[in-house]
Amino acid sequence: MAKKSHVKVRLVPEAKPDSAFYYYVKKPSGGEKAKIKLKARKYNPVTRKHEIFIEKKLPPHSK
Repeated sequence: MAKKSHVKVRLVPEAKPDSAFYYYVKKPSGGEKAKIKLKARKYNPVTRKHEIFIEKKLPPHSK
């Protein structure tokens, strides 16, 4: 089986990281871009504005 070339990360609002709204995006798992923390300007429907979203670690899975 081949290694995954992307990993799933969660983007949360920079101003309010505990917000109920977040995005899931794919990020490369290897290479130069894998080491850089992801930042993106996305729409937040809670505040109804475009905001900066930053990468956070995924929550642990419950079994």
